[in-house]
Amino acid sequence: MAILRLIFNIAWFVLGGFIMGLAWWLAGLLCFISIIGIPFGRACFVIGEMTFWPFGQEQMNRRHLTGQEDLGTGAFGTVGNIIWFLLFGIWLAIGHITHALACFVTIIGIPFGIQHLKLAMLSLTPIGQTVVAKA
Repeated sequence: MAILRLIFNIAWFVLGGFIMGLAWWLAGLLCFISIIGIPFGRACFVIGEMTFWPFGQEQMNRRHLTGQEDLGTGAFGTVGNIIWFLLFGIWLAIGHITHALACFVTIIGIPFGIQHLKLAMLSLTPIGQTVVAKA
């Protein structure tokens, strides 16, 4: 199974993962301009790393993972997600959807398109989410 993940991750990196990972990191750098944006920027770098090598990883709500509510999973997280959506989320989602449509053109690209759609959903509301390794 590990060899298949490696093959899929390498193909993913070449077929759009590199570009979208850089887009996440650029959004993270822009977030670091203000002190308020630092938690957003940190999340961008974590999700950007997942965007470079997504196979073998998945996103999960921190509340479901830890069983506890924290700052990002409560009301502040909702406000943060709304701000995020308006500033960066919609643009990252459009980028992932565009790549997904390009991947869906071929049968081989279907798993990559599905992964882009998962990342598009994550890009809309990333606050309160975390990245975990699949078992």
